[in-house]
Amino acid sequence: MPASTSKSLRVAVLADSDTRWKWGSLTANRIAPADSDIRLDGYLLRGRATPTARQLEEVGVRADSLREVTAVEFLREMARASEGAEGAEGAPAYDLVVLSLVGGAVQAMLHGLSYQWRERLGPGRVKRPVVVTGYVGVVYEKLADGLLLRHGADLVLANSRQDADRFTAVYEGVGADASSVTEVALPFLGGAAYEKHDPYTVVFAAQPSVPESRKDRTYLLNRLVKHARLHPDREVLLKLRSKPGEHTTHIEEQPYQRLAERIPGGLPANFRLVYGHMGEVLDRTDLLVTISSTAALESLHRRIPTVVLTDLGVRESLGNHHFVGSGCLASWDELDAGHEPSPDEQWVSRQGVAADGSYETAFDAARERIAKLLGQGGLTALTPYYTPATAPGYLPGILARHHLGPDGSPLPGAPDADKEPGPVRQIVRRAARGAYRHGVQRVAPVIRRMGEL
Repeated sequence: MPASTSKSLRVAVLADSDTRWKWGSLTANRIAPADSDIRLDGYLLRGRATPTARQLEEVGVRADSLREVTAVEFLREMARASEGAEGAEGAPAYDLVVLSLVGGAVQAMLHGLSYQWRERLGPGRVKRPVVVTGYVGVVYEKLADGLLLRHGADLVLANSRQDADRFTAVYEGVGADASSVTEVALPFLGGAAYEKHDPYTVVFAAQPSVPESRKDRTYLLNRLVKHARLHPDREVLLKLRSKPGEHTTHIEEQPYQRLAERIPGGLPANFRLVYGHMGEVLDRTDLLVTISSTAALESLHRRIPTVVLTDLGVRESLGNHHFVGSGCLASWDELDAGHEPSPDEQWVSRQGVAADGSYETAFDAARERIAKLLGQGGLTALTPYYTPATAPGYLPGILARHHLGPDGSPLPGAPDADKEPGPVRQIVRRAARGAYRHGVQRVAPVIRRMGEL
């Protein structure tokens, strides 16, 4: 057989939740140069939202290796790999590092990586990985804050033309280099085009923190149950992100599972709570309903009828203001009466949805930029907008949360990258994480209700 002409590409993805692991790992595969044979190593940043085995299985993305690390452990691993020392399993240096994290963690990693590479490889152009970051979905809050915390990566991915324009405007508006902004699309779009199903299936895509209050979440659940009772010929599914006790990107204080246990008369026979891969749920969906979930964009990509609810208002705090102009806004009263929305094609085309068939080329620009950077033989130092000089009252606190000093160096007492936690430490860590989640989902709501008396 002829020898393979593909080039080996070693990629590291650092993620801090199930959703960001999904985005980071899928993005790595989408933006890798077309002739690459990818080895993907996954690193899960230790914290309150570190995904469980069940959540990782549900995401459905496989990696060649996957382990949990602290920020300092990850930085030291990247430094060892880049200086030519053999990393995990005798692997060579990484070509690409994808930071799929909250903004503050991205900023800490950029400074930490810069310090490690500077100390180990020296100043000037060095052979280091291309660093990529971005957002997991719709950007509807903290636009400037989140963007400036991500500044300094070689590529800052924008999931749509609209986001690319907004990102560029923010960077240029503060005098920062905007050349890193690269338009792509959401990496998890795909699946078969919509065809009607029997029975007709309505899916409500729940979100962990939108809305937040027990009152609003109970209202939405009651309306979904009412819809099932009004339409006994339909199958009505409540698509859940996590089970009680698990955390996702956002904290869920009022799990729908708990609220469903209190529905008067119980749940109707045609109503079910479901988990699993969103794409598989969409395979049987005739109407997708949500407040502002990114699942709406997945649904629109397949041309499935999609509704963004207005029952609780169209508000920035809910994120559904992002869908103004989409043609998808509607209320439960309208849905109960049989309304099916018709999306605005111009709006859809600006959201990275690529329902017109252009999805396969949406990542070409990123692939070309990465191939060019990899071909240079050396890259200059990372240069984040925030430095001890430009943000002396902000940056040190962000770095300290990840055990890094103002220059990006590990602080004294930072976790040792060469030691796995012992059995006692592992037990204590699991207990602490469990106590935190119990406090969020059980104790905090009770205290809040007492405060309202």
